[in-house]
Amino acid sequence: MIAFLFDLDGVIVDSNPMHRRAWEVFNRRYGVETTDAMHERMYGKRNDEIVRDFFGDALSDEEVAMRGAAKETLYREMVGAEIDRMLVPGVRDFLGRHRELPMAVGSNAEPENIALFLDGAGLRPYFRAVVDGHQVERPKPHPDVYLRAAEILNIPPAACIVFEDSHSGVAAGLAAGMQVIGLCTTHVNLPGAVLTILGPE
Repeated sequence: MIAFLFDLDGVIVDSNPMHRRAWEVFNRRYGVETTDAMHERMYGKRNDEIVRDFFGDALSDEEVAMRGAAKETLYREMVGAEIDRMLVPGVRDFLGRHRELPMAVGSNAEPENIALFLDGAGLRPYFRAVVDGHQVERPKPHPDVYLRAAEILNIPPAACIVFEDSHSGVAAGLAAGMQVIGLCTTHVNLPGAVLTILGPE
């Protein structure tokens, strides 16, 4: 038996354009103009890491958490009724064709964002486990998220196939001892992926 493990952003939902817009609007509240390099650095990271990268290490943990939560609230407001339109083309059909397999979501995304898309798009029934970066000690690129998902599914890591779009996500899957299939929704080049495709088919 094999298992499929899916990242959220860039794999299930093409959320990167909306995240970029949300960060740009949010950062301007603090007089920060968001550069292309900043956008590139955020992919695949947990929010606390992004906030410290954008605003510096002098912020308290409380302030980091507050800014991260405020940005995600803005993001969810911007998503609004766009959930179905933001799904990666073909992902719903792909999940339906493989629904007999154990499947899980393993993501650094905020829990509320995961719930927004899984519940809003009616995808939650496909997944037997949902693990986010706050449920483990170390987020991606560490393997903890995917190892925890495999543990919940009771499937050996070597029998898991990870679907990822970011360099940190690919690194996490490989570090977990899993095979990784790369989706070119965020990066064209994903070293370490056994197969790279444009999207689920």
